[in-house]
Amino acid sequence: MGKKSKRSKEDLIAKRLARAQATAFVARPFEGLPFEADLICLRELVPAATASAKLKEEFGGQEITVTSLLPAAWQAWHREDGEILAGMQVPVSSTDASRDVAHGILAAVEAAPGTTIEATTEPGQGPRLQDILDTDHPFDIRVLETFENWKLPEAETDSDVAAALEQANDSISPTEKIASVKSAYWTEMSGRTYVRWARPEGEDSIVDALASLQVEGLNDLGGPGTFLGYFRAHGIVVPVWELEFGTQVDDIEEPIAEFGKRLDAALNSGESLTTEARRARSGIIARQLTIH
Repeated sequence: MGKKSKRSKEDLIAKRLARAQATAFVARPFEGLPFEADLICLRELVPAATASAKLKEEFGGQEITVTSLLPAAWQAWHREDGEILAGMQVPVSSTDASRDVAHGILAAVEAAPGTTIEATTEPGQGPRLQDILDTDHPFDIRVLETFENWKLPEAETDSDVAAALEQANDSISPTEKIASVKSAYWTEMSGRTYVRWARPEGEDSIVDALASLQVEGLNDLGGPGTFLGYFRAHGIVVPVWELEFGTQVDDIEEPIAEFGKRLDAALNSGESLTTEARRARSGIIARQLTIH
């Protein structure tokens, strides 16, 4: 076999491998990002919020805004003022959510101001967020009460746009980020109050730790919360507690910080589960719900 034929075969194999990788389902798409848990919360749990991020120099080096939702659920938007926004909540996605968002960001960067990028199920081969984001840049979350970050001047003159914006604002459930721990959010929905805490540790480890605390009567955020179960979301788990209705976020700051210490101790104990804890573990797993 000649060198040219051998090289052609190697190129063909490489292309097939790249295509297979681009279409393979990624169960934990944001793994490796230091703000993985908050990113998942923006995608699945927090109705309106923004966070600052920065591209690596080889991808432009500019600061961008990651937001929970953009108008019409766009994947990305190069605003007329030059700001680049990436939307996390979109109607469709491929098998790799990280590649989807990265594709939208890079397309918006290359596009002219005023261009919007639609979500797609086929972003094609390309880099992922892990490849394009400067992970040393602070990922500071700002939870919003309205979609003020959309900055839609046409809402002042177009009644249809104004009505759509008002409807979007009305859909926002009151939500606040808890300051004393990472990636936990207080929210009120349908007359009930919850805390949802995204944890990047493995599911087995978290469930074991919660089960250990459960049998000791300590899985209640220190008193004000009743444990309901947990979500699975993009490869991590999000435990959920219900609070007495009317409990405000300030009321939960100190209790959840203390609970976090107990949870960390249970995570790092290295002890095998007792019979009672194994029973509690089965009950916790029975109450889990997969988001993605």
